[in-house]
Amino acid sequence: MADPQKLEAVFYKSRSGAEPVRDWLKRLPKDERKAIGEDIAYVQFKWPIGKPRVDHLRGAIWEVRTSLAKRIARTLFAVESGVMMLLHGFIKKTQATPGSEIDLAEKRFKEWKHGEK
Repeated sequence: MADPQKLEAVFYKSRSGAEPVRDWLKRLPKDERKAIGEDIAYVQFKWPIGKPRVDHLRGAIWEVRTSLAKRIARTLFAVESGVMMLLHGFIKKTQATPGSEIDLAEKRFKEWKHGEK
């Protein structure tokens, strides 16, 4: 029986069928994919949680914070009705999360909420 507390993690899928977070993960080295996947799974089971693993960015957008060997990954997501929608992933290059990255996640979340579920 499924754990009722666990969030279901779902990759955002565009109208064209692309899954940008899944594609991003596939391009990363195996050890980095594993670390990011473990952090996402941790959030699924422990939600709601905060820093250091998760941070609220803006509106419905949150980030999973993954420290890799020589860089930092962020997976942006939103939670709606027990679903953790994985909206955007990137390797951080600056101290603050760029607004353009958050804007993209917000755009994808709005698309998902308005008919892509």
